[in-house]
Amino acid sequence: MRTKRTSPHGGSARRGRTRLVAAATGVLAVAALTVPASASAEPAPSPATQVAMAGKAMKTADVAGTAWYTDKATNTLVVTVDSTVSQAEIAKIKKTAGAGADAIRIERTSGKFTKMITGGDAIYAGGGRCSLGFNVRSSSGTEYFLTAGHCTASGASWSNGSTTLGTRAGSSFPNNDYGIVRYTSSVSRPGQVGSQDITRAANPSVGQTVTRRGSTTGTHSGRVTGLNATVNYGSGDIVYGMIQTNVCAEPGDSGGPLYYGTTAYGLTSGGSGNCRTGGTTFFQPVVEALNAYGVSVY
Repeated sequence: MRTKRTSPHGGSARRGRTRLVAAATGVLAVAALTVPASASAEPAPSPATQVAMAGKAMKTADVAGTAWYTDKATNTLVVTVDSTVSQAEIAKIKKTAGAGADAIRIERTSGKFTKMITGGDAIYAGGGRCSLGFNVRSSSGTEYFLTAGHCTASGASWSNGSTTLGTRAGSSFPNNDYGIVRYTSSVSRPGQVGSQDITRAANPSVGQTVTRRGSTTGTHSGRVTGLNATVNYGSGDIVYGMIQTNVCAEPGDSGGPLYYGTTAYGLTSGGSGNCRTGGTTFFQPVVEALNAYGVSVY
């Protein structure tokens, strides 16, 4: 096969064009290195903004069998999914969240979510989250739930995050720390703390083993270390007659139940420490709250 030769002039022209292209490319490269800061990519959203985006995505995605709350200590949205939620639905949630997806922490639980509320579950009002203490009823059969007074002081209408549960019927804080909410919804409300039946109420003794359940940290146990304690939370918020324990608790656990076996003892008021290093937690005696409102556990 014969090869067609090109003239030196033609080759020189091509080399010239090559040099021009290279030179132009070089100009572009320099320009790329000197793009003004104002033209750079937008900064990533703040952790708080990411959590807000994730929370909005949960409502928009509308996936049944999910529950969520904000863990402010880690700036994450903790999303609990039941056994009916698929990987594709989890991917849908994260896609909907966009840049907020990094703030989502998925936790899977067995079984299926149903419309019921028991002691220790999350309750919401006034932009805050607390924990339900005990389901109770009056002699006439009207049903309520007890929680902390500093919780009921923050709002009148209470929900479980998606369904309105009821309306505040009484609140006492400071001095005491208990409140009562009358159910207005048909949501199931068994006389339980989680899966533990509660059938009676009593005052504990020092040294007694007790268990606490709350919507932030779940279930923890310890012992009663003191009775009739006075606690000064500052700003004039002083409560009296508290049960002192070495059971840990964290914000959001407020109002949750203190119990052991089938016996109710108290409502989470406040304290110090956390459930990583331990701490001291105080509880409003539940017997006092029951007597104040003329109700009983069931």
